[in-house]
Amino acid sequence: MKTSKWLIVAIILFTNSIAFANTEDVPPVSEEKYGYFLDKNHKSTRIPFELHSNLILLYAKINDTDSLRFILDTGVSSIIITDPYVLKPDKLRLTRKVNLTGAGEGKSISAHVAIDNKFAMGRLKANHQNIVVLEEDFLRLSEYVGVPVHGIFGYEIFNNFVVTIDFSKKELILMRPDKYRYKPSKGDKHPLIIEDTKPFTDAVTLFADGREHPIRVLIDTGAGHALLLNNTPKESFRLPQKVIRAQLGRGLNGVINGNLGRIDKLRLGRFTMDNIVASFPDSIAFGSKLRAGQSRQGNIGCELLRRFKVTMNYSQSYMVLKPVKSRLREKFEHDMSGLEIRAEGIDLRSYIVNHVAEDSPALKAGLLEGDQLLFIDDHSASEMNVSEIYKLLQRGDGRNIDLLVKRKGDIFFTQITLKRMI
Repeated sequence: MKTSKWLIVAIILFTNSIAFANTEDVPPVSEEKYGYFLDKNHKSTRIPFELHSNLILLYAKINDTDSLRFILDTGVSSIIITDPYVLKPDKLRLTRKVNLTGAGEGKSISAHVAIDNKFAMGRLKANHQNIVVLEEDFLRLSEYVGVPVHGIFGYEIFNNFVVTIDFSKKELILMRPDKYRYKPSKGDKHPLIIEDTKPFTDAVTLFADGREHPIRVLIDTGAGHALLLNNTPKESFRLPQKVIRAQLGRGLNGVINGNLGRIDKLRLGRFTMDNIVASFPDSIAFGSKLRAGQSRQGNIGCELLRRFKVTMNYSQSYMVLKPVKSRLREKFEHDMSGLEIRAEGIDLRSYIVNHVAEDSPALKAGLLEGDQLLFIDDHSASEMNVSEIYKLLQRGDGRNIDLLVKRKGDIFFTQITLKRMI
């Protein structure tokens, strides 16, 4: 997918708590079962998911809400409600205010901690859960994903179950750890390091600068890119000869800027992939905000992970990767237009140009920030989703894309000639 847009890094790096509310008049906590469990003592369950721009979206309920969409993110330690308007504030047990700091070039953002909540996702249930509720929808995930997104979760799912992500069937399989048995037919087993609630692996080797670079990476299901590399005291990566400046994505604290380039080769276990599109974030937005002592050189996201059937077993500290052979042969591509769009409107089917890259086909076609896309080739934009639009814009070097555009009440035609920029 479009790497410059779909790096969603929602990692909480630290929180600064202050007193928020007096809880003396709050009803006492009930005596229901604590923690995460499968209803009726099932040993496993299958939960369908949606894949939008390489992000895994699941439906879940908080207390008595309608089903909400959550991004499954291994980098997140708490349930985070990014859109606070979907909850009823008077029904929450708010105990304190926190400041959240994560990736991005902006300042920390404010949120509240709500205790004693119910969480349900199919047969998966959890009682007495603390959740973090943002004061405002700072991340605006719905606009960038193109469908309603209400929150992010991750760690507790992976920590309580053996989790298999089947990208081919778009299905999440949860199994009680005491019932899971590894077999070689399930794929190759690789050690995991669980550190600060996040999964890392040493099973990755880069081939760049004429050298082999064994590196430690975060397995990040909350990122849509293939590979991100950040310079550390242990390893410094020289930028590829050909790079482009880009907005790599959004984190908790705003935009992440940096460079995009290609790495010659990456080996994950015994599987090798060539010509990988890699993100190199600016230190101010990413590297400088990593928790002191973390020894990682980057992360791999779902553009790479989706080429495998992935099983994460936190209790035994390993992951299992079973390749999808047809996907291993797919090329890694990046957007060829220079357009970044956002979705607006009640149904999120009105597409606005959010950014136009310098010296890009979109700029040469005369497109400007704020333009609205009405038709893309012979398709009404309102009948497409964000993923479908970006697929059109990232395949076919030299291909012409016709656009009908609205600007300040005026409507005009233009044409983008796609160009592989990296």
